[in-house]
Amino acid sequence: MPGAPTYPTVPGRKRRRPALGPLLSLLGWANAGAPRVLPPLPAARGGPVCFNRRVDPLPVPIDTGEGPPLVLLHGYAMRPDTYHGLVELLAPRCRVIVPDLFDVGSDWSYPGVLGSFVATLDHLGLERVSMVAHSFGGGLQLGFASEFPERVVELVFSDTLGVRREWRLADEALRHPLGLLRLATPSAMASFAASWVQHPRQLVQAAWWAFTSSRDGASQEVASAGLRSHVLWANRDSVLNRRDGEAFARALEASFTVAAPVPRRPVDHDWM
Repeated sequence: MPGAPTYPTVPGRKRRRPALGPLLSLLGWANAGAPRVLPPLPAARGGPVCFNRRVDPLPVPIDTGEGPPLVLLHGYAMRPDTYHGLVELLAPRCRVIVPDLFDVGSDWSYPGVLGSFVATLDHLGLERVSMVAHSFGGGLQLGFASEFPERVVELVFSDTLGVRREWRLADEALRHPLGLLRLATPSAMASFAASWVQHPRQLVQAAWWAFTSSRDGASQEVASAGLRSHVLWANRDSVLNRRDGEAFARALEASFTVAAPVPRRPVDHDWM
């Protein structure tokens, strides 16, 4: 397994540290000692997702730490290294895997990326994982969990609604553009710009999927499977409405936790 990743630093700028307490508490790692042992893998519910082309694993720029596997799915137009602060805090407690959801080398499609994600887990030898999804990544996480509940230990959705029926990101962003400026950090803006330079076609296709697909029944499927699920929300999300997050949590039969602000700084949409 690769060692801890290294990240470029900007002289004179302190690296932002996420408010990690709520996430660790939800996953039971707030006072982690020995790595948690995963329960046995139940019999598979069905066969793999079918595709008409070869399915390759996603690139995995970050795979570090020891202990129970935790897969982090990043937000729209973000990159794995955007979450370096969170990875550094989690790595002493678990093995953190962050695939790149947009570096697919061809057209972006939900079935294709879902199949590649399954292939990534197989390639890494991961039968069951805990998952954390931020913003856009929640839609993929919800789809994976509804299709493969036997491969999920537990789920955390951070500032995400997961389904198109309640997907208000574009609407909220257009009606409150100043909110986007308030929530953006330098690292998030840099990732956003770099992603659009490197993967413009894939980002357009991913956005189209987010706004036109419907996974209205996926929340109920996850709840029916009895998966432990949590919805974690910034105390001042400038993009998504907290009431919608609470409704999403109810549909999942999940817990709902609002991240407490750190002194002199509210917690916003890209807090992870």
